[in-house]
Amino acid sequence: ADAIRDHYKPVGQGDDVPNAPVTVAVSLADKLDTLAGFFVKNLKPTGSKDPFALRRAALALLALIFENRLRGSVASWLAEARQYFKAQGINDERPEPLPAETLHAELQQQYSRIYMSEVREFLADRLKVQQREAGVRHDLIDAVFSLGGEDDLVRLLARVKALQAYITTAEGANLLAAYKRAANILKQAESSSPSTRDGEGDRSAQPRGGGAPPSVADATATSPSLVDGEELALRTALDAAEPKAAAALSVEDFEGAMAALATLRAPIDAFFEAVMVNDPDQDKRAFRLGLLARFRDAVTQVADFSKIEG
Repeated sequence: ADAIRDHYKPVGQGDDVPNAPVTVAVSLADKLDTLAGFFVKNLKPTGSKDPFALRRAALALLALIFENRLRGSVASWLAEARQYFKAQGINDERPEPLPAETLHAELQQQYSRIYMSEVREFLADRLKVQQREAGVRHDLIDAVFSLGGEDDLVRLLARVKALQAYITTAEGANLLAAYKRAANILKQAESSSPSTRDGEGDRSAQPRGGGAPPSVADATATSPSLVDGEELALRTALDAAEPKAAAALSVEDFEGAMAALATLRAPIDAFFEAVMVNDPDQDKRAFRLGLLARFRDAVTQVADFSKIEG
């Protein structure tokens, strides 16, 4: 009886969040069922209109998860909730006409992808609203959400808070700037544009010619003719930081992962100061672009820094 009475909670900001196990289970099922059903029928909120109070249901779901530290994949829970509707013959609806030749199995896969994409985006938006009052930045939530596969919201929020604590320091801001510079150079190289430049402050104009897209494998070259002091220092720092960050992430030590990334700031700054990435020597160019690809990928272990403002 208590579970039946309280499973509607929380019904608004400041309302009590259930913590009795049976109540939590029923309340969680109720919110998941509500969200899944209306998204299956394509009755999601639009603009300021939310006739079925789905935003409130999502905020209540988030409150349940964080208050009770419920661990697991919310995406999997919502996918399972969708399957219960399908088992009752309640199928996905979309307003757009679909080709008549679309096979049933392919159609269901398409609907499943649309459903999961929409419901994840909706939850991400509600998470931003919920955490705004706590001072958590929306762009950092995007940066972690966009990694894909991070559907444990308790872990996600812990990662976001560790990222915010680091990125708001001078060291974190400098690492972000270095990431964006590296990503820009790599994007230009991968697009094989007729002429690319290293960005402001580079030592000299860059040669013409695109070449093959940069690869992390290019940074494994060991020929002394390819490695200058700053390149060697950056590669050594990456060799140390990458496994440390990965190990820290595996045990949810997000502060430790940030600390590992912090060791890359000085060597990447020195690298940009001293090294012309797009060297006329194609081997040197490939090696240096490979180092930048390694740096980008090491940072992306923690979050998609391209989503971070600043």
